[in-house]
Amino acid sequence: MLEVIPAARNLFSRVLPRKAFLYIRSLWTSLSLDIPSLVSFWFMRRRLEVRGFCGGDAASDLVKQLRSVNALAPTKMCHVMTKYGSDKGYYRRRFHRGHNFTTVYSVLFEGRLDQPLRLFELGIGTNNPELPSTMGDDGRPGASLRGWRELFPNALVYGADIDRAVLIQEDRIKTFYCDQLDQASIRELWSQPELQGGMDIIIEDGLHTFEANVSFLEGSLEHLRPGGIYIIEDIAKSMAERWFDQLEKIYSVRYKTYDFAFVVLPNYFNNVDNNLLVIRWGVSK
Repeated sequence: MLEVIPAARNLFSRVLPRKAFLYIRSLWTSLSLDIPSLVSFWFMRRRLEVRGFCGGDAASDLVKQLRSVNALAPTKMCHVMTKYGSDKGYYRRRFHRGHNFTTVYSVLFEGRLDQPLRLFELGIGTNNPELPSTMGDDGRPGASLRGWRELFPNALVYGADIDRAVLIQEDRIKTFYCDQLDQASIRELWSQPELQGGMDIIIEDGLHTFEANVSFLEGSLEHLRPGGIYIIEDIAKSMAERWFDQLEKIYSVRYKTYDFAFVVLPNYFNNVDNNLLVIRWGVSK
């Protein structure tokens, strides 16, 4: 059986139109991974580890909401993101660890999918091997932006990347250049006329280093609308203590009207960088 699958895939790729082949490949990926995912529910911890930083001892509404997530239950968001080739969903790309962030997003964004939101994501995805943020040959630039466009049918979707070659402009999607390590570049990004008025959702999926995360956060958090959500993806487990220190000693003091939650997701494909920082403007208990 294992020998048949590559042969069938090669045959389909030759005889089918590209869109039909990609659809069948996505469907096969979903089916082949749904079953072990469902079986794993009985053997793995399903809930997230969530550590809140907003002052006081009581858990905030954000922390309680995140702790309610079943991180091993595939959702519609998982399927949509996988269809476009994003690694945010439960299903991993070939030779890629993958993430299950969409299990969290399905809860965070529940009830808001049909609203006319403004969503921004840093990190369109590049295949350029000369850039440290490269996804490799297997990545699909713009995958997440197209996934967000489908999931939020009334939203405007914006993005930015350091690789000018992957910038796109499509229906309800517009992207810009940004070097997240350069504060002047970040200011130039947010000065664009289309980005005035702030964002309801900001997702940082760019260069996954502590310095890069901090640089873009400190230059961008002010552009989040009241009640909005800012997310940093793919935080390495090795950076967790640095983040705890930054959140405890600096951000919880500097940004008193924001609620911070560091999230560790269980995932049998990935225990390296399957972590998030979730920020909501508006602290509530």
